[in-house]
Amino acid sequence: MAAEDPSMAAELEAELATKEKELDAFELRSMLSGQADGYNAFLRVQAGAGGAEACDWAQMLLRMYSRWAERNGYKVELLDEVRSEEAGLRSATIKIEGDNAYGYLQSETGVHRLVRISPFDSNARRQTSFAAVDVTPEIDDTISIDIKPDDLIRQTFRSGGPGGQHQNKTESGVRYIHVPTGVAAESRTERSQHKNDDNAYKMLKARLYKIEEMKRRAEVEKAYDDKGEVSWGNQIRNYVMQPYTMVKDNRTDEQTPQVNEVLDGDIDAFIQAYLRQKAAGKAMTAKAANDD
Repeated sequence: MAAEDPSMAAELEAELATKEKELDAFELRSMLSGQADGYNAFLRVQAGAGGAEACDWAQMLLRMYSRWAERNGYKVELLDEVRSEEAGLRSATIKIEGDNAYGYLQSETGVHRLVRISPFDSNARRQTSFAAVDVTPEIDDTISIDIKPDDLIRQTFRSGGPGGQHQNKTESGVRYIHVPTGVAAESRTERSQHKNDDNAYKMLKARLYKIEEMKRRAEVEKAYDDKGEVSWGNQIRNYVMQPYTMVKDNRTDEQTPQVNEVLDGDIDAFIQAYLRQKAAGKAMTAKAANDD
């Protein structure tokens, strides 16, 4: 058609680009075959060693994932936050609500490394910072997680932080500890202890579910929240701002020099590369099983 009517070429090219994006989106959705892939996600960021540098990096990561969620039409809710006295966050947990939130964000679990000129160094030296990210699905009643009441320790505490006088003076924060595994989950951002209790219990269920998933994948040695030391040599992705700009995923080799765009939430290329690699691995496993 374009050969006969050159004026249609631009229109057809634009339509082709749209169709290619739709095809890519369909292909990615087809890769989300896990039992929990379609669920909402809890995403937790934890600063590594390094004081204000690491805490500031944790806050940057939280912003990156919040911006990604907003770009994709997901709802973001802050569930827990522990701020650093100097700058940034020691840790924070957000809930990301929407179709396939966990399926897409499962790629982000691991240690993330930042290299930049430190804004906290008067000598403007280059610094390396680390933060750990953990993503778990929000489990609904269709997946059974057996938690015995006797295996739980429930604690309440004063929330502190920016929640106002009510949160600071009452023990509205709730923490659950699962004694057999040592897994803990807490929520402090709601004014109501009841809501914090519900959030903390849901996060605990999600983390216990993830342990079971990892066991089924024969990855018990990577037990929940053990991502290795949050430091050099354990990172899944590097974000370099000095002396050049580059973001590179160590698992898939996906990379881009557009580090500012990535930190502004443009992480789809990394998510897609991970899902394709994961799907290819499943295909190879299935083929090997059939060959046997």
